[in-house]
Amino acid sequence: MVEELDPVEGARRRRVRRRRRDRRRDRALRAAPPLLHARGDPRPAARAARRGGRGAPVTARAVRVPGPGDLDRAWRAVSAVLDPTPLVPSALAAGALLKLETCQPTGAFKVRGALAAVAALPDGVPAVTASAGNHGLGMGYAAARSGADVTVVVSTRASEVKVDKIGEYPVRLVRHGLTYDEAEAHAVTLPGHYVSPYNDPAVIAGQGTIGRELDRQAGGPLTVVAPVGGGGLLAGLCLWARERGDVRIVGVESSVSRGVSASVAAGRVVRVEVGETFADGLPGNLEPGCVTPEVIGGTAELTSVTDDQIRTALRRLFGEHGLVAEGAGAAGLAAVLAGQVEITGRLVVVVSGRNITIPTYIEAIREN
Repeated sequence: MVEELDPVEGARRRRVRRRRRDRRRDRALRAAPPLLHARGDPRPAARAARRGGRGAPVTARAVRVPGPGDLDRAWRAVSAVLDPTPLVPSALAAGALLKLETCQPTGAFKVRGALAAVAALPDGVPAVTASAGNHGLGMGYAAARSGADVTVVVSTRASEVKVDKIGEYPVRLVRHGLTYDEAEAHAVTLPGHYVSPYNDPAVIAGQGTIGRELDRQAGGPLTVVAPVGGGGLLAGLCLWARERGDVRIVGVESSVSRGVSASVAAGRVVRVEVGETFADGLPGNLEPGCVTPEVIGGTAELTSVTDDQIRTALRRLFGEHGLVAEGAGAAGLAAVLAGQVEITGRLVVVVSGRNITIPTYIEAIREN
């Protein structure tokens, strides 16, 4: 007799079998050298690659620099779907306002860029991306809202928790390779338009819609502080700031991964050594041909913070506001608390996301 399973039990058993298969494959291939890539999966093999290991670099893609028209189109797409995120006063710094992207339906700002990118697709053209993190969740949400054909490629070592979350959305989920590098290399070969988490004009403009909300929430001169990983958020804010003329933008990198500031200083994309950090939204080099340094250069100021400074900011956010943030999400506040930001006008700190595992968060906020 064939055993009949209810859908929930059947799904559970498939996940168990998949995990066992992946563990066997990982054990067999653990000695394989990681590929060299721009930004990626915060696991040991990928980290080693981003620190400068040898491998096959991703080929540069021709990406257009976004302009004011892109921001207008992104605003129409994003504001039609998302409510403005809260802007709340904080006693953590004099006159500070916290822009809580933690309140997005996916828990992070990247849903903005995903919505803008999907809205910009020509009719009938599918979207493809590689991400097991906030961008992947954003693309899943955009697919659910628009009905777009979206494929998300993840590595076999990607977090099962994050992969399962992405799989709850109506996307085609593809597992490929041991690292983010290999997942992305496969993604760019698939039919459709590849949507980078940061190196895409619509994605950049979508992140800039934070600024359009600030136009309505906070008048007068502003200093806006935001975290920097691949630079998509900062580039979007710079695109918006050029419309205002009375806004200073400050980007905050991890002290162990300063690829954006190095590329801005050099006037071209350059590689840097990348160290370890628990703030997994921050580390990594830029892909060849990335346009974010060009958009950022001449508009934003850049600084960096340590993991200890980020941990302090996480504790203060929870202690003063009861807010949980991921490491990258608290980087801007960390720089403010460390006295690294010169403030002109009102201070706005972008708290960019909350997607962090409970064990990682508890370890991060524990007092030494």
